[in-house]
Amino acid sequence: MPKKSFSELINSPGMPVLVDFYADWCGPCKTMSPIIQQVASENAGKIKVIKVDVDKNQAVAQQFRVQGIPTLMLFQGGKVLWRQSGVVPAHQLNQVLRQYTSNGATS
Repeated sequence: MPKKSFSELINSPGMPVLVDFYADWCGPCKTMSPIIQQVASENAGKIKVIKVDVDKNQAVAQQFRVQGIPTLMLFQGGKVLWRQSGVVPAHQLNQVLRQYTSNGATS
């Protein structure tokens, strides 16, 4: 199966896509990595999670005006639903995701 582009991933209909903009040299990004893994497993089947290395994907980072890392963005159908820079605790991230993945979510 061919690899999908970033644009295809965030614009696909269906479940929301959580994007983690990070860099390997970034300390707070290393703190965020296990939190992202935990949240991804807790929300399996409800969200897609992708990681974007800003050093290797500078055009994408610039397109979305990522100025600090880690930056988390939640997309659905190409729209940004939520955005946060810095380390986000798992319980707070899960709370945000519940707003957009529960059956009673309103937008």
